[in-house]
Amino acid sequence: MRPPTASLVVLLLVVAALTVIGLGGLRTGGLPQAVSDEEQQIAADTAQSLRTAIDTEASTVRRTASGYSATSASTPATTLKALTSAGTAVGKSVLGGALLDRRTGKLLAAGGRTVPLAGVDAARTASGAVPPRLVTSGGTRQLLYFARVTLPARQEDPDQDYQTPNRPDRQWLLVVSEALPSLAAYGDGGTAEVLDASGAVLATAARGKVPPAAADSGLSAAAARAVRESGAGTDASGSLRGATTGGRHTVAGWAQVASATGPGDTDGLGLVVLTARAVPATTTTADYSRFALGAAGALAAVALLLGLTLFLSVQRPLLRLYLSAGRLARGATGDGPTARDELSRPVPVHGFGELARIGRALDSLRRQLLGESGPQEFPARRGPGYRALAVVCLLVVGCWALPMIFLLNRADAATAVPAAVLADQQARTEIVANRIRQSLDQSYTDLSATAASLPGRSRAAQTEALRHSLADHRQYRSLYLLDRSGGITLRVGGTPWRTRVHVPVGGGITTVNTSGRIPAIAAYAQVRAAKGKGKAKAAGVVLFGEIDVKALNSVLPRPKLGSVWVTDGNERVLAASVGYRAFQSLPDSGLTRLARATQSAPGTAGTATSAVHLTSSGPSIDAAAPLAQSGPTARLGWHVVTAEPAAALQIPAVQAEQRTMLAGILGLAVSAACLGWLHVVVIRPVRAVAVLVERLAGGDRRTVLHPVNHDEIGSVTRSLELVRQALAERDRAARSRHAPGLARPLRENTLQR
Repeated sequence: MRPPTASLVVLLLVVAALTVIGLGGLRTGGLPQAVSDEEQQIAADTAQSLRTAIDTEASTVRRTASGYSATSASTPATTLKALTSAGTAVGKSVLGGALLDRRTGKLLAAGGRTVPLAGVDAARTASGAVPPRLVTSGGTRQLLYFARVTLPARQEDPDQDYQTPNRPDRQWLLVVSEALPSLAAYGDGGTAEVLDASGAVLATAARGKVPPAAADSGLSAAAARAVRESGAGTDASGSLRGATTGGRHTVAGWAQVASATGPGDTDGLGLVVLTARAVPATTTTADYSRFALGAAGALAAVALLLGLTLFLSVQRPLLRLYLSAGRLARGATGDGPTARDELSRPVPVHGFGELARIGRALDSLRRQLLGESGPQEFPARRGPGYRALAVVCLLVVGCWALPMIFLLNRADAATAVPAAVLADQQARTEIVANRIRQSLDQSYTDLSATAASLPGRSRAAQTEALRHSLADHRQYRSLYLLDRSGGITLRVGGTPWRTRVHVPVGGGITTVNTSGRIPAIAAYAQVRAAKGKGKAKAAGVVLFGEIDVKALNSVLPRPKLGSVWVTDGNERVLAASVGYRAFQSLPDSGLTRLARATQSAPGTAGTATSAVHLTSSGPSIDAAAPLAQSGPTARLGWHVVTAEPAAALQIPAVQAEQRTMLAGILGLAVSAACLGWLHVVVIRPVRAVAVLVERLAGGDRRTVLHPVNHDEIGSVTRSLELVRQALAERDRAARSRHAPGLARPLRENTLQR
């Protein structure tokens, strides 16, 4: 009896203490922690976009150099011009280029702006990819990209009598200087900066009108110091608080531009992204400490009341009944005046319900042992028992818990989420849309470069080119050429999910299917017809690259952004960060309306938007943004939609609701568990013993009473078995006419023997 009662009281007091701890420190007003956390994530997202741009450019330079079709007659000047010309993927952003001999480090050719080569050791680039380097040229900071170029050995003059055998290939090092990738700021009034390891600003970007509070000159130095203190984490990030001007707080986030999944091209650059904006302070204030103390005090009072009630109504009567049953057993199995004295004392009836029934039945058995009465029938109709008491105890706790779960500290969806948090969700949605656009645009650019290399080549050479491109671009699952009738004339990789019936003109990104299990998204580019005689014509007219939807899904998940969906122009899901079915509708009608609201006018790309929607699990911070406003993906009409539960963010009003509900659930669960424990170990056995003892008092001498538990109730059962045996022996003696009066208690009963 004691463990479940003590556990109930102690655990309810623990829940009361947790209520004070969880709610006592919550206060609204000022600047919520969620704003700082979201600004940190914006910086991390921006850093990831910058890292992806640098990694992509480094891979493009290496891929262009490795795919260069050099001959033994190629010179450094012609090679450099071919690799950095405006027609290549590299040449569009090259400021200057140079070719070095990898063995001697000698400058072989140069073009464009002067490339700062101080400190470049070409001889140390014999193995592995050479990471980009940050250098200063003409007072501006630039990035140097490196790639190895291998050319066949130059042929000697065929008229010479002696030819040098096994001449080694020529090993050159391509060095390309480019400006830092363009930086974008997100959120109205937001700024973004790229810093070097010392905190010097390398590039800046702003969006809209920047308040004076956001232009905090000390944030750059603070961010550089925070990076140094962060240790060895390659993808470290954090948040900062700046100056306060006119009731607006400056919030900043910083993040390292380094690989999060292992060694990468950006790890040695020491770049840091710093974002900042001015946020108005929350005007409404609330302190939950008084509520926490009141709720905890009420629960503590309930715990003590229940403990006292169970002690007085169950535990103490059960212990007294245990003593009375033992005394009755000693009187039934004893002999002489002592046994009669034990039986002469009436059995007191304590408590109510089952324990009172057992007490009355024991007193009837006592009188039967004394010969004062015969078997007694007890009424079948009984009053409320201890099961009803357990239910009442649970209802008492429920009177405290249910308002905590369903009524108190409810967060208003319209005011609970600060406007700054909503703006952050919209900004991060725009960043995701920009990353997807960059990924799709890069897929189209790479496919166009592959298509440009196909004309005039044999079928075997085209196949080899497609295989090489498929190996270099992991986002493709299949590359194939279509003829004018829509038939596949050449394919490498997996079987396409579906192909276009009508061959499109031009190039871009498209969805090949509109139904099915998996969306078929593909980039396509026209293949020019070969010019000149003697050259093989292209095997097809359009090159398609089917994009693996898994590669698209992998771009979407970001910390504290929630669920992310990419939808087509009809708001049907094409990709998502969570489980989905292809071409299904968005999971909530509010998200569908939000996606449609991004379309500002028919035929326009639209603008991002955000809203707070009330769901069954609480407020949800939702945002939608058009995928692109320019480029090959602009005409698709796709959207990016995000939804983050407000409970996942550190918003005081939402935290108060969440913790209040948790306290109520814990209190109700603890009470149900402890009272259920009490029912199993006390109430149910007591009810069973009450039925058995009433049957015994009613004349049932054949049912053997087996103790099930080794506790107070088990001891009562053992005592009743002794009484049953004594009564059965007396009845047998009476039938044999050996003892016509009071049956003398026998020592020779079964248990005594």
